[in-house]
Amino acid sequence: KLTNETKNNVLNDLLKRSPSSYGEYEGIVNDIIQNVRENKDAAIFEYTKNFDKCDINADNILVTSEEIKEAYTKLDADFVETMKKSAANVRDFHEKQLRQSFFTTKPDGSILGQRITPLSRAGVYVPGGKAAYPSSVLMNVIPAKVAGVSEVVMTTPPGKDGKVNPGTLVAADIAGVDKIYKVGGA
Repeated sequence: KLTNETKNNVLNDLLKRSPSSYGEYEGIVNDIIQNVRENKDAAIFEYTKNFDKCDINADNILVTSEEIKEAYTKLDADFVETMKKSAANVRDFHEKQLRQSFFTTKPDGSILGQRITPLSRAGVYVPGGKAAYPSSVLMNVIPAKVAGVSEVVMTTPPGKDGKVNPGTLVAADIAGVDKIYKVGGA
């Protein structure tokens, strides 16, 4: 039951989760970033072994088309159909938001306008360590694709078996992700 006291507790709990309360992690994350900058793939492979408990290397870090096909076989057909419908809804919504470039001239010869140019490449991170979030894939990738981003690269942590959650892979395929790397986040 919501009372003034429980309402205040909810607000206090939400405020504790604000971005300003993440300072304690800053040093750890900065160390990880520095290590990856210096040691590149070797650092990523080591972090994957430590955090995700699987061996990822240059030969298996990129999700293959075979892995995506296999993911479809592991999901219920109704779930796949629901994801396709959801993707269509997300696409339809974001297509309505598209803006167009325009130019106009004034009688004095000046030209006014706006040119809209999509990014050529975008990266998205999809959580996946403790739970799968296929909706995150759809909600992040489809708007980019609708906007005209030609290459979308996704990273998501693998499980202990070295595989990505099937729901996440199928959502990525439906959304149009171009490459998927088995890489977790700090």
